[in-house]
Amino acid sequence: MVKQLVIAGIGGGVGSALRFFVSVLMKRYCMGSLFPLATFFVNVTGCVLIGLFVGLSDRYEVLDKNLNLLLVTGFCGGYTTFSAFSLENIRLLEGHHYVMFAIYVSGSVAVGIASVFLGFLLSKL
Repeated sequence: MVKQLVIAGIGGGVGSALRFFVSVLMKRYCMGSLFPLATFFVNVTGCVLIGLFVGLSDRYEVLDKNLNLLLVTGFCGGYTTFSAFSLENIRLLEGHHYVMFAIYVSGSVAVGIASVFLGFLLSKL
């Protein structure tokens, strides 16, 4: 268990550092935009990467448990949790769980936004 935590932690650290680096670059070279370009870019590229990693693993069985922990759970999770969210939704669609998909997507967005708002309210107490 400790080994798996370390592997996921290393991947998460690298993913988080890359996310920070992308944010710095985007702020430097894409200033003046109201659109959150850095977050959008990280979410999209994270989704491509998690799709690539899981797709290759499913097709060719190239990721063992440790490499999966490093790249999918760790790196992609540290880079953007949106990639994991998107993968989970693809799995629901693949399993023809359309109602659960709709509940998960709409619930995650609505409850996530409401939760941030609640956090703001709590911070003002």
